[in-house]
Amino acid sequence: MADSGAQLAKLEQDLRKGVLVLAVLSQLRTKQYGYSLRQALGRRGMPIEEGTLYPLLRRLESQGLLASEWHAEDGPPRRYYELSAEGTLLFHELTSAWGSLASVMDRLLSEED
Repeated sequence: MADSGAQLAKLEQDLRKGVLVLAVLSQLRTKQYGYSLRQALGRRGMPIEEGTLYPLLRRLESQGLLASEWHAEDGPPRRYYELSAEGTLLFHELTSAWGSLASVMDRLLSEED
């Protein structure tokens, strides 16, 4: 039998993976660069490793959900990301789906009929 602590950690990690895209999209309604995005997510209780965030940002951009551009006016060059029009639409759709799912889970976890 697997260590219950390790098993719990793995299952929590799986839960986080399921909501990570929505969490990232939620914070890119305004332009942010990678480090500021990591800080914003961490402050809100969704810490993310660089090795997870940057590949995710590249994947979302390659899917047309994010737009990015380099800025170097006020310090070192930084790549800023924001939602594209397609990403904004997807964000709203996922937010709606999340609301429905959270409602169902609340009912299931409270054991109400």
